[in-house]
Amino acid sequence: MINFVIVTHGEFGAYLVEAAEAIVGRQAGVRAVSVSARQSLAETRERLERTAESLSGADGLIVFTDMQAGTPVNLAFPVVKDRPRTELVCGVNLAMLVTAFSNRGALGLAELREKVLKNGRSAVCDFRRLVLARSER
Repeated sequence: MINFVIVTHGEFGAYLVEAAEAIVGRQAGVRAVSVSARQSLAETRERLERTAESLSGADGLIVFTDMQAGTPVNLAFPVVKDRPRTELVCGVNLAMLVTAFSNRGALGLAELREKVLKNGRSAVCDFRRLVLARSER
């Protein structure tokens, strides 16, 4: 099964995991790593490295970060760049985690990454325009 690490500013990742699990059920092989001023960057990097190592497996690992530019991705990239069967996805949202949790056993690593990205992008919208466009059909 593909495993997941969610690296975010503060406890955002832990709350995303909690929300996604409320929708699809408890998940094994999922950990949130928070980046906080309460811990040094070196301590956070070490915790991230240990977490990635413990969750790496034959099926793969996806590391999610909260934004494309920022401390979480800056810490995650060196950890994942040379790690086999590991993907790094930025901009995590609830739709992405629900998709990841729901499809982790059925899809390969590359297919799951693409499905997560597609569903994450489609979850971002101008809802008023979406509803109005549908009502005009």
